[in-house]
Amino acid sequence: MSLNKPLVSIVTACYNSEKYISDTINSVLNQTYQNWELLLVDDCSTDASISIIRSFEKADKRIKVYKLTENSGPAVTRNKAIKEAKGRFIAFLDSDDRWLPDKLEKQIAFMLAKGYSLTHTGYELIDESGKTLNKIIRPTTVLSYNDMLYSNKIGCLTAVYDQKQLGKIYMPLLLKRQDYALWLKILKTGEKAYGLSEILSQYRKTESSLSSNKINLIRWNWKLLREVENMSFIKSAYYLTCNIVLKLKS
Repeated sequence: MSLNKPLVSIVTACYNSEKYISDTINSVLNQTYQNWELLLVDDCSTDASISIIRSFEKADKRIKVYKLTENSGPAVTRNKAIKEAKGRFIAFLDSDDRWLPDKLEKQIAFMLAKGYSLTHTGYELIDESGKTLNKIIRPTTVLSYNDMLYSNKIGCLTAVYDQKQLGKIYMPLLLKRQDYALWLKILKTGEKAYGLSEILSQYRKTESSLSSNKINLIRWNWKLLREVENMSFIKSAYYLTCNIVLKLKS
């Protein structure tokens, strides 16, 4: 490990993730970029998740486990990890997804070379068993706040922000779509999000995935536009309609 490489803090919220969490953690352990800390926050799981992640914590001092005292949802859970983060870079990895081995190496180099404060990458979809679904999501090269109002074009498992440039930025307290709200919060300041055009992550599509529940997705997008972005009914309806149309085309 090269000590002159900036520390990356990886945020992973965990809730009843016993089926996939080992795969997720191993994808971090297998990174070619080794100067990281993995902040796992358990949201009062009722399965074996906490014992699994504790076993990894005992084996590697870079892995740090926190347990909430009451079930609070992913925004509170992720914000706990952000609060505890000591790294320059804040990265996100959900407890059922995984990274390819050179994900951090390539993305951090990209950010340092270009001076970018928020980046994302391409990713592929896999099924519950980890097999490819032969669907690739390509990143948009440059995204502004206005671009992102039409739809969330940043996969949470691919996003990294530089807190040296931005400071610590926390997720709005939405039960769903809080990652989308975070990107909008950053971009609203005038920052841009930049896409690294490589496939470096794998998104596991499960029955409980929000993306597989279209009605739920629409409802939470509406809540985000109206209550977090404080948009008028007409503007919210416009952007929500655009979002639905874009989803139907994808």
